Amino acid sequence: MSTISSSLATHYHNFTRYINTRPREAALTSTAVAFTLSLAWVLNDFYAWKAFGTGGTPPTWAGYWRMTKIRVNRFLLFGKDDLANASTLSSAGPKYLDAAKVPVRQGQRPRSIARTMPQRQVPYDKRVVAPLVEDRVAGMMATFATKHSDILELRPSKTEGGSAEAIYAKPDLPTLNALAPYNKMLTTEIAHAHSSEGSLHVWLSEADAKTVVEKGWGVRFPLSFVPKGWAMVYAPRTMEEVDLVETVVRAGISFVTGVEV
Repeated sequence: MSTISSSLATHYHNFTRYINTRPREAALTSTAVAFTLSLAWVLNDFYAWKAFGTGGTPPTWAGYWRMTKIRVNRFLLFGKDDLANASTLSSAGPKYLDAAKVPVRQGQRPRSIARTMPQRQVPYDKRVVAPLVEDRVAGMMATFATKHSDILELRPSKTEGGSAEAIYAKPDLPTLNALAPYNKMLTTEIAHAHSSEGSLHVWLSEADAKTVVEKGWGVRFPLSFVPKGWAMVYAPRTMEEVDLVETVVRAGISFVTGVEV
């Protein structure tokens, strides 16, 4: 009988030890799964960040963590700031766009990439973009620089870390916007296009940026230390939309150079 009791006691001890270790094993398994999924997300986000351009930041892990900290801090400070909300932009001051002639953009706004920098839109399905639109956008900065060589120069974009062509106002222009020499980030940069998905950044007057955002053609820039007129303009889908985007860029040229074009 004592042998049976001893055996039962042993089995009971092993059973209770098994029961007690299951939560720990489950916790370790859950932790391992969570770590694997998190690592996969970070790797995917890192390579997507590099693919869309890095907003002037070195395309390294150090650069990625720097941008991630900005992304987290901005979320903690501002929450889900709706960059399509133009209410923070003033309608006072110079205007180079005739708001009455800027149509409301048709269709839903493109979704934005879920990171602060670089600021990009989610690419369109290629089937919605008309032939030659992308080529025209890709050559837009060079076309403006050639057409207005007396006031513009074509240089690698400082704000994009040299990865895109940008038009700059010539720094010795007597009509140069007084804000330009004091803005260390933009200096005299007016506009550039993003080859990854065809959107653009343009330095507009605040009132013109408000028109662009209100009419659905773009969004505000997410960082507060950049002039409020620096806006992301959505990639055009048709030749008519390219015409409109060129009008927006011309407004930026006029604002920064002080010469209406």
